[in-house]
Amino acid sequence: MTVSQISLNALRAFEAAARHLSFTRAGLELRVSQAAVSHQVRGLEEILGVRLFRRLPRGLALTDEGLALVPVLADTFARIRATLDQFEDGHVREAVTVGVVGTFAAGWLLENLKGFGEAHPYVDLRLFTNNNRVDIAGEGLDFAIRFGDGSWHGTDSVLLCRGPLSPICAPAVASRLARPADLARETLLRSYRTDEWPHWFATAGVPCPALRGPVFDSSVTMVATAAEGLGVALVPVAMFARELRQERLVRPFAAEVDLGGYWLTSLKSKQPTAGMTAFRDWLTRRLAVDFSDGAAVPPSA
Repeated sequence: MTVSQISLNALRAFEAAARHLSFTRAGLELRVSQAAVSHQVRGLEEILGVRLFRRLPRGLALTDEGLALVPVLADTFARIRATLDQFEDGHVREAVTVGVVGTFAAGWLLENLKGFGEAHPYVDLRLFTNNNRVDIAGEGLDFAIRFGDGSWHGTDSVLLCRGPLSPICAPAVASRLARPADLARETLLRSYRTDEWPHWFATAGVPCPALRGPVFDSSVTMVATAAEGLGVALVPVAMFARELRQERLVRPFAAEVDLGGYWLTSLKSKQPTAGMTAFRDWLTRRLAVDFSDGAAVPPSA
């Protein structure tokens, strides 16, 4: 026996009859006669050399061989249906799952997603925000957008844009700051990356004061705290350009420190799909335009 001897119609007839335990009901589902279903199943049994059903006075019962074949066919037909359901207007719909650090999601990605949807209507993005700590394989992600130096084990990394850090704060707090040393009198809001403020003060040319106060796992919540006048946040200012334009927040000093950038990462072991390639190419093109000038946000006058 070879697989080529078995027709798809015979397998469909058997699978339907096994679900209904009836040739008649299987025929109604497949829109063929009861005799046609019985003929297809009998032909399959002859090719396989086994009985798949026991014919009973009232209906059918699966043999052990039939019971072994049913789940394989059910799974196969379900996967075929799921794949065919992805086709729409001559295109294949595809889901692309992306984990993205919250700062980048709120600061750039969400307001630009409409453009991606218009350019690629058959790619469904599934977005999960995180605090930069992400397990691509464990979380079943196609991509992760995160902040750092691009060195993550087992991943391919594409630099999207740099993310220089600079202090921002509420206007009332900024009015008390004439020079960087004045920050020593303020609450310095911090991320879990402990080296950021010391690096910034070194760039500004003044000693770093003792760091006390709250620590945040998200720049978004840190900036929300700063906007309430509760401290000064050190963040990638390009991701908070909207808040600075609205003057909810102020950038008091020009000094900035570059400790990394935003990277699009994926597993080296994963073969890119058409949807993944579309998202990667769109993202890199758009960011190359938006950040062509470094996306610097000038300090307040």
